[in-house]
Parts: sequence; structure tokens; C-alpha cells
Amino acid sequence: MFALWTWTGREPGPAPETIGEAATLALVVPGGTRAQARAGSITLEVAQVDCALVDPTGFAGLVPADPGVSTRAWQAILAGEQADIPLAGHAFPNAQGTAVLTRDHALSALHDTAAVAGSLRGELHAELRPYQARGIGWLRETVTRHGGAILADEMGLGKTVQAIGLLLGRAALGAQLVVCPTSLVGNWVHEIARFAPGLRPMAWRGGDITTAAGDVIVTGYPVLRLHGHRITGNEWATVVFDEAQALKNPRTQVSKAARALDAAAVVALTGTPVENHLEELWALLHLVAPRLFGHRAQFRRRFVKPIEQGSATAAARLQDAIEPVLLARRKAEVAAALPAKIHNDLLCDLTPEQEKLYDRLLDRAVADGFGTGTQRQTRVLAALTALKQVCNHPGLVDGDRGELSGRSGKLDLCTDIVAANLDNAAPTLIFTQYRATGDLLVRHLAAQFAITAPFFHGGLSQSERAEIVTRFQSPDGPPVLVLSLRAAGTGLTLTRAADVIHFDRWWNPAVESQASDRVHRIGQTRTVTVTTLTSATTVEEHIASMQRRKSALTDLSDGSGIADLARLDDEQLLEVLRRKRGN
Repeated sequence: MFALWTWTGREPGPAPETIGEAATLALVVPGGTRAQARAGSITLEVAQVDCALVDPTGFAGLVPADPGVSTRAWQAILAGEQADIPLAGHAFPNAQGTAVLTRDHALSALHDTAAVAGSLRGELHAELRPYQARGIGWLRETVTRHGGAILADEMGLGKTVQAIGLLLGRAALGAQLVVCPTSLVGNWVHEIARFAPGLRPMAWRGGDITTAAGDVIVTGYPVLRLHGHRITGNEWATVVFDEAQALKNPRTQVSKAARALDAAAVVALTGTPVENHLEELWALLHLVAPRLFGHRAQFRRRFVKPIEQGSATAAARLQDAIEPVLLARRKAEVAAALPAKIHNDLLCDLTPEQEKLYDRLLDRAVADGFGTGTQRQTRVLAALTALKQVCNHPGLVDGDRGELSGRSGKLDLCTDIVAANLDNAAPTLIFTQYRATGDLLVRHLAAQFAITAPFFHGGLSQSERAEIVTRFQSPDGPPVLVLSLRAAGTGLTLTRAADVIHFDRWWNPAVESQASDRVHRIGQTRTVTVTTLTSATTVEEHIASMQRRKSALTDLSDGSGIADLARLDDEQLLEVLRRKRGN
């Protein structure tokens, strides 16, 4: 991104109008008194400057009314010409305000980003945004220099595709490993196959494996903890830890198993590098760059204790120390490169409990028979509803709602997303089509995060609904709001949130879109992230596929999906409902 700013002759002026996204950045500008300036004594200082952020494509074609030397120099460079960039054109300070980003480093970042995008164009089947190409280039540089890196971009900015870009570039060096939450193993396999068909992803759940260059083994943290000894002898070209906050405690068995892996490069992906205290950050830094962050006691003495005592100097010193190996960007920083709405579709793996219950319910439905005529449609709906509720949580079907965590891949993944949003103070909407699922979510959020999430549903009076909306829209409103998809799908304005989670799938894509538009409407000033959770290998994947086929249609009735299923013969119907164990 290019930051355009103005100078009045004595101080920074207002940001250029009608271009880019408004932002305020810390930049190095001339300082000192007027007397010092008259005497020719120029000093530099760090100031908060109002800027307009523009991506490289937009900047190259920009024709400002009064372009400065820096603007003309950078535009010449983008056109392939030589130009000398003045200090104002790369005046980005370090965290302590003691040094400035060098001209050569700024040029290198620009050229490397363009080179990465060009080199991946034929291999990576994704349209990379400029900051994503820069992220891949940064990962390559950092693992080469330090052996590891932490990519801590905010959720929705595409950490997964950036990591896959890194895996593609290192494929020839040997087999690679991805470790993630169990519920995301299937999603990683799917995304690698989708974005990088030249790689060979494979889920590993324990046992002996043989690997070759180009293989990407994907496994969950519990498998690493229980069976990690089987792969500690492997020499991995790259190991990627997704949702790496799972390794925040270095004393746990899974953290020890992670450190025991033999890897030429280690990358941690997390939207929340610090959840509770700074020593969690040390655990990740030590994992990816043990040579730089080898001593926990030293980290505690230099950074943790003085920062806890309120030392701004220590906080700036920590920023400088971690800058070489940690990249963290927020949506606001790259807003000009983002669409107004980001769609984030995640496949969630079933837990073993969900798999057994899903298969048992389907076997019972088959034994009872699906019938004919109107009876058939009723029975198909009943079977489908039960299977979809198992995908949400087995307690919704078997009545066991004691301990909720760890029993539903979808609930565990939703919990991780909410945790990240809470850390980022990002209010969240969670939509579900089932009243029982909404009640379960409210109870789980209270137990997990000690928050009271209101539940907006059709059983409430008009005044109760209005009160929930007013309370949520207030600046100090609840951080999470659970909503019935049907009751809250239209007519509401909930622009305090910019993050939406669809917990289960609806036949009609227009209904989900209308619900998402509760936040994506007039009054919303941020990029909206819409995350849909789909249980892998189940009927939910069929629903998602049907949505993609019918999303262009209008007047698609909600009952058409059930009717389509009921028209299938028994064998075809079971093919849709049965779990695809081979996926």
C-alpha cells in the first residue's frame, strides 16, 4: 500500500481527499522550532499523520492535483523507470522512533511483492491481493533469514492462502507438514487441493507414513500430541502451525511434540499471538526462532515485567525485537485492497462422536423407510433435520448437553473465531436456523467466555426484539449476538458488527445473504467478514454445492431443496445423505 500525505511547509496537512482509504500513520517528518529551521538546523521527529491509503494499481494511475517529488518518484518506479526517492517517500519509523525504513528496503518490498505474484501466477489458483503477495514474499524472506516466522494477520485477510503460497515455493525441498485444530484438517486438505493442485495434500491421523517432495501432510494437534513420535524422525522442508495459539503453553505435551519436529522452516499462523499474557508470545517466538528467543527468563526480564509495570519504552523495544519475525496486519490497514465483503467458507471435520451418531441416525432412517408421496417428503425432512443437528452438536440429538466443548468440530471452530474477535474487540453475529442450536450457543458462550449473548428469535415479542437490537447497537453492547436466520433475516440494522458467522447451512442462498446484509448496509464503515461453517463429508456439503449451483436464481423457495431430495430414489437419496468417508 502507498500512503499519500501532504505537507504545509511547517507540518503535515490534511489527507488527500476523494482517493483511497483514510488512515492515520506514524511517519517521520521535519521537526524542531522555527528558529532552528531558520538557522538551517533540521531535526526529525515521529508524528501521527493523516493519510490516504492506495494499492499499487490505483497509485500507478493516480493523477493528483499537486503531486510531490515522492509521488512522482514512486510512479516512475512503478512504470519501470529509475528514480531517486526522497526521505519523505519512505519515512516509516521503527517502533522506538529511532530509525527509518531505508529506501532500499522499500524498493525491495515493492519488487519482491511483484515478483512473488508473477512467479505464483501459474501455480497458485488464487487472485492474490497486493498485501497477500507481500505476505508470501515476507514469509519466504523471513524463513530464509531466521528459520521461522509468525504470520498474525487478522482473521479474514487470508493467512491460509499466504501459507499455501509459501508451501508451493518450498515444495521441491521435501515433504511439508501442516498442523491445525482437528476440525480444520479437512478444510486444509480441501484448500491446498483447490489453490495448489501441484501439491499432494493428505490427512494423517496416526500410523506410519512415507513422504516425498510435493507431499503436504495435514494433521490435528491431538494427533501430533499422541503420535508425534512417529514423525519426529522425518526431515520436513516446512512445518506450518495453524491457530498456533494452541501452543501458547510451552510445557504442554503438544508444545513439546511441536518443538521436537525436525523442520528447515517453521511458520506459526495466528490471529491472536497474545491471548492472556506476554509469555504466550514468547512461546511462539521460541518455536519459530529459538536462536533469537531462546531464553524465557531474559524475555520476562527485558519485556514482560517492565511492560506490566507500564513501561512504554519496553513495549516499543519489544516491537522492534519481534519485527523481524512477526507480521501482523489488520483489516483497517489494508482496507483499500479489500472488497466490501469477504466470504470465508470453512469445512469443519466431524468428531468421532458426531460420525457415529450421524451413521446411526441414517441407518435408522433407512430401516424405517422413506415412504412415498407426501409421507416421503415428511420423512426426508425429518432425517435431514436430525443429520444437520448432529453436524451442529450431538447433544442436540442425544440430549447429552453436559460438557459441550470437544464434541462438535463446528462448535469448536466457532469458539476459536469468537475468541479471536473478542481479542480484537470485534462484535460478532452468529446465525442459526434452529432454536435449540441458538440456546446451546448462548449457554456455551457464557461458559467459555463469561459473556451473556442475547438470542434474537421468533418467540420474542416485538418490544423484546427492539430492545435486543438497541442494546447491541450501543457502543457498550454485548460482544456477540445469536440470531435465528428466519426471524432476523430482514429489516434489521446491526452495523456495530462487521463479522458474521453462519453456523449451519440453509437451502436458499438468498436467505443467508439477506442475513449477512444486516451488517453490510448503509452505516457500515468497515470491511465485513462472512464466515460459513460446513461439516465436511456430510449432507451439508451437498447443500453448499446446491447453493453454488442455484445462487444465480431468483425466487428460489426454501422448500425446493427438500422437494429435490424427496424426488430422488432411495439409492440416490442415500448417496446424498451418507457420509463420504473417503473425502
